[in-house]
Amino acid sequence: MSEPESDQRDVCITLSEIDPIRLFGQNDQWLRQVRRRTDARVVARGHELRIIGEAQEVQRLETLFLSLIRLVKQGRRLEADDFEISPERQRHGVTGQTTDAITTPRKEVRPKTAGQAAYLEAMQSKDIVFSIGPAGTGKTYLAAAIAISALSHHEVRRLILVRPAVEAGEKLGYLPGDLREKVDPYLRPLYDALYDLMPLERAKRLMAMEAIEIVPLAFMRGRTLNDSYVILDEAQNTTPLQMKMFLTRLGNKSKAIITGDITQIDLPQGQISGLIHVRQVLRDVKGVAFVELGRADVVRHPLVQKIVEAYERLENS
Repeated sequence: MSEPESDQRDVCITLSEIDPIRLFGQNDQWLRQVRRRTDARVVARGHELRIIGEAQEVQRLETLFLSLIRLVKQGRRLEADDFEISPERQRHGVTGQTTDAITTPRKEVRPKTAGQAAYLEAMQSKDIVFSIGPAGTGKTYLAAAIAISALSHHEVRRLILVRPAVEAGEKLGYLPGDLREKVDPYLRPLYDALYDLMPLERAKRLMAMEAIEIVPLAFMRGRTLNDSYVILDEAQNTTPLQMKMFLTRLGNKSKAIITGDITQIDLPQGQISGLIHVRQVLRDVKGVAFVELGRADVVRHPLVQKIVEAYERLENS
């Protein structure tokens, strides 16, 4: 006796109120992206979109396209990340449903998941925010976006991006170049985020004026930072003393965002991470928020989410 076929659905969505090019992209680039990531048939003809396949998959695609159609009607210009259709992310908040935007000089940035939306809300309402989660969840990128937006709108006078150069340690002197050239490789991810959100020449001009600083954590000692947005990236590689030193740099009208992944600690064995320690110290302090992001919030290549999940399974076993 043959196995019964799974439930099939055939859905037709009318696109009469929008230009299909705005939804599917030039030469249907976004539509082709969706087709590569689903077993369902997705057919666009004129002002109709037809989805045929297994019921659960059709439901997911229908929900995705209806949310994207709403955004197009609101005037949104869609991007590749808007078409993410992984079941994990859609269970925790469908891509495209969040309309709150962070305006930066180069682009508008929107949270793509429920976790990222909670992170954005915390950054808007608290003076110190800790974001903890795996690679690809937008911890640093969203922090940089909201800080650059605040600087561009004159809400703060300075933006300071900080990272520990743990890998350098005592070997720093063996690297070629002057001190800036020695530490720059460890700060490169911060430059990448900055240049993606702001035109290169404008970023360089602001850095020359010291309105934007990108510095190693060790250089923060003894400073008091007023009227500033301060971001500490890769905070899992701080010691408790370094974390305390960083947090006590904040002056008047300043905010701090601390990001890190506690599954990727590069400190010497036996050394406790300042990011793990600070959760115990500040968990009940008002004005401080801790946001936990997970694999459902991964917004890089779809395989990154699967890689994170595979490592979690191994660690749990």
